[in-house]
Amino acid sequence: MTTDLNTLLTALYVKIDDWLGRPRRTGRPPMLSDAELLTMAVAQVLLGVRSEARWLRFLPRVLPGAFPYLPGQSGYNKRLRAAVPLLRRAIRAVATDTDLWSDTTWIIDSTPVECGRSRATAKRSNLAGWAGYGYCSSHSRFFWGLRLHLICTPSGLPVTWALATPKIDERQVLTAVLDHDPNLLSDRPGLLILADKGYVSAELDRWLTDRGVRLLRPSYRNRTPRPGEHLLKSVRQLIESVNDTLKGQLDLELHGGRSDAGVTARVAQRLLAMTAAIWHNRATGQPVTRSLTAYDH
Repeated sequence: MTTDLNTLLTALYVKIDDWLGRPRRTGRPPMLSDAELLTMAVAQVLLGVRSEARWLRFLPRVLPGAFPYLPGQSGYNKRLRAAVPLLRRAIRAVATDTDLWSDTTWIIDSTPVECGRSRATAKRSNLAGWAGYGYCSSHSRFFWGLRLHLICTPSGLPVTWALATPKIDERQVLTAVLDHDPNLLSDRPGLLILADKGYVSAELDRWLTDRGVRLLRPSYRNRTPRPGEHLLKSVRQLIESVNDTLKGQLDLELHGGRSDAGVTARVAQRLLAMTAAIWHNRATGQPVTRSLTAYDH
């Protein structure tokens, strides 16, 4: 196995096809299987083609013969939006197939997912009511859209994630995500979560302690430093590098989604692509786990 794009897509297709098994639906099978759909979606993100119509025109030239049937742009878009639950489960299936999944240290942070800039867009958008105005302290700017709350291992492997309006407190999202999937905590005794100052809360500390989880985050300047806090200075850059991979290489901020399902599908599409690259890099013994440069051309 190598870091060739075709090799990654072939391995990913086989992995997903084996994981899905025999289709449960009755009647005539679709001309584009679910495994082919997810593999096609990952290839689109890795090659940096944001337009679905352009991708379907470009695909036969860059990957000739890889997909026997290509849907139209409308059909591809509908299938991708309907596959949001499948994308979520596929991210988990690929992530659990790596040795990184059992890591007992997690990193959590949220990053803006901008969905529009003009006031007219904010009023007319189908995302109005879910998306909202928020502030990005990293870039010192306001934005209109959502926040991606990502929990990952120090190597960047996604563990779980959620999209939420910027008006919701990060601490509330963390407890909601972990409550939704309690097996994540029960399977990891002695779990350590690294976070920033946005997760400062005595109530959150107690909630996590009751579940056997330790939260390590910076203290405010007028507070006594917490044990092990000095270790965060070097670790903090890890989550920033994961966000940079999603935004700089996988175009997270240029998703182009215009509806709830559209934005969620495109975010999940990028998380699956990053997960697949990490999975393949670990399988092939690459020195850099989260390197995507071998697959973007």
